[in-house]
Amino acid sequence: MPTHVRYPSTIGGAFYIVVLLATVAGLVVVLVSDDWRLGVRVMGGALAASAGARLVIPQKDAGMLAVRHRLFDFLLVGGTSAALFVLASNIPDQPL
Repeated sequence: MPTHVRYPSTIGGAFYIVVLLATVAGLVVVLVSDDWRLGVRVMGGALAASAGARLVIPQKDAGMLAVRHRLFDFLLVGGTSAALFVLASNIPDQPL
């Protein structure tokens, strides 16, 4: 009889869930707060942590963090994180 695993089987899978929860928290901050930049920075920080984790966690333990080659994953997710930080810092406030 096959057993079904309901928890992340790798450290990367567990880290993926933490990053996902942090991203959802950033979205909630964007929706309920007057400071949307803080929410975008929270999401950027979650992606930066994900990129860093992908760089240091071995391939066999990366789980859902691994999509392509380690360096490609790191550069793509790290670049997206950097773009979020830059955009949150540089978009001027718009009049209502």
